[in-house]
Amino acid sequence: MTTENRQSDIAPEPGTPATETPATEPASTETASFAWAAGGVLAVLVLGAATRYLEQNVPEWFEGDFASAIEYPVYAILLGLLGNAVLTATGVRDRLAGGFRTEFFIKTGLVLLGASINLSVIVTAAGPAIIQGIVLITSVFLFTWWLGGKLGLEDKLRALLSAAVSICGVSAAIAAAGAVQAKREQLAYAASLVIVFALPSIFILPWLASVLGLSPEVAGAWIGGNIDTTAAVTAAGAIVGEEALAVATIVKVTQNALIGIVVIALTAWFAFRVERRPDAAAPGLGELWRRFPKFVLGFIAASVVATWYLSTVSAADGKATIGVANDLRVWFLILAFVSIGLEFRPASLRAAGWRPVAVFGAAAVVNLLLALALAALLFSGFTVE
Repeated sequence: MTTENRQSDIAPEPGTPATETPATEPASTETASFAWAAGGVLAVLVLGAATRYLEQNVPEWFEGDFASAIEYPVYAILLGLLGNAVLTATGVRDRLAGGFRTEFFIKTGLVLLGASINLSVIVTAAGPAIIQGIVLITSVFLFTWWLGGKLGLEDKLRALLSAAVSICGVSAAIAAAGAVQAKREQLAYAASLVIVFALPSIFILPWLASVLGLSPEVAGAWIGGNIDTTAAVTAAGAIVGEEALAVATIVKVTQNALIGIVVIALTAWFAFRVERRPDAAAPGLGELWRRFPKFVLGFIAASVVATWYLSTVSAADGKATIGVANDLRVWFLILAFVSIGLEFRPASLRAAGWRPVAVFGAAAVVNLLLALALAALLFSGFTVE
């Protein structure tokens, strides 16, 4: 997901002979490149608007829980892939690629995600959620990383899958991708697995909670600690009831808040262990700072500012303002997923075969069982004030 990768997508093949051009051509070439990039941005915006339209209207067209549970990443990636096929077939995809600003959209969306995290709520009302989040994230991340290594997955894909299944799905995968400089195809693959596993969980977990006779609080903690996307957690928690929804939301927000810590750890691990040459000196603070995804600081700052702001205004005013920030976040993430679909090149992922699916599936089962045990241990008798 680096600038160098984007440039390599459209760079000439090695060995291509250079051609002499008149002195006035660079200006015209730059103008043409800008025009194509603007066309690429326009394509992303059009597909993003189509995504939002489907997200808001499909539940009305098709009544039922399933239609309501389909989230915007599904529409965005599918429309992006469709646009990819059309633009490739017409031969203009690579020319427009300069406008597929995946990194910008992703980083802006994640900074805005920080505005939805009220740190005071986590500190004062979610002691068990903090314990559950730390134990669950650490255990599931390490298991996924270990199993991915056993099955021979590339380290960057291992990092994305581990972060996605242990923390909060697509958002965590995006943050991890920035920390380890993963390929866009790997991010698209991880995001797709999150969506595939999250959709059935919306209905299966509330049903299992009923079968097991779980209290609403325990069911909510299980749902919040297990389902990998915030919107899916909200949908599943609402099926169980208001108490379950409240606890599920606190648990998921707590896990979201831990993204920054995981990103710092991944940055250091890849710098010191994974990508360090045997004959090279240990990287210093300057190298760690260079590699560290700076948008995480924006994420933390947005959380701090939002927490302070919510303490100074009425609940109604605070909810309205944060709602605007959340809506902007959704827009930027929609544009990011559309761009991922437009940039997706399946050739680099075909060699991975079944192994990433097996790793993610096994980790999801471990997460399911461990989250249930922790929820029953920590949230029996818990009430939200």
